Amino acid sequence: MTPFVAEFLGTMMLVLLGEGVVANVVLKDTKGNNSGWIVITTAWALAVFVGVTVAGPYSGAHINPAVTIAFAVAGQFDWGSVLPYIAAQLLGGMTGASLVWLMYRDHFDRTNDQGAILAVFCTAPAIRKYSSNLISEIIGTFVLLFSIFYITGAEITATRQPIGLGTVGAIPVAFVVWVIGLSLGGTTGYAINPARDLAPRIMHSVLPIKTKGGSDWTYAWVPVAGPVIGCVLAALLFTVLQ
Repeated sequence: MTPFVAEFLGTMMLVLLGEGVVANVVLKDTKGNNSGWIVITTAWALAVFVGVTVAGPYSGAHINPAVTIAFAVAGQFDWGSVLPYIAAQLLGGMTGASLVWLMYRDHFDRTNDQGAILAVFCTAPAIRKYSSNLISEIIGTFVLLFSIFYITGAEITATRQPIGLGTVGAIPVAFVVWVIGLSLGGTTGYAINPARDLAPRIMHSVLPIKTKGGSDWTYAWVPVAGPVIGCVLAALLFTVLQ
């Protein structure tokens, strides 16, 4: 399996399972309807575990543009591979979101709440204040990437697998994502991954979903810019501390 395919499949699995749990919780007449935040954060953490396990041996399991950018900034990943990785991640996110719609399409059809439908695909702030929302995404992504640098033991080089997370490495990363959701996710829904937010938002805008509203493009820059800023700050601090 090539790194491009691995990043595509890993991100697809992440989004399929992560956004699948949101669909199960918020859409009408599902078995998991209204089961709550603990269910959502737990499943997202396990979705990260699955995505990393699938992609790890072949690409290093970035499955997040913020991870790719952070390791490139830290000098531990080839800048020439950054755009191909991000392209694979975005395509994987679009595919995963489409599969969620395909699986839950009958429940989408029964759901009239446009906000709930949009929440399956992408994040939205609890209180819309762009400066605060941006800070939330920066902090959440900083915690994720700063932790990942230490989980991987700073052993990544441009000539080896770019992150080196196998199944065992996936476990602590899943726990980090879980605690970010539980502790820091209450403000914006903790995107902390542009591919997890932007790619599915694109699919929300094009899929034939009954009673859907707009895709909230005025907010869409926050879960992209915040993770990029947060990952760069984490990479710079990690580099200084070495």
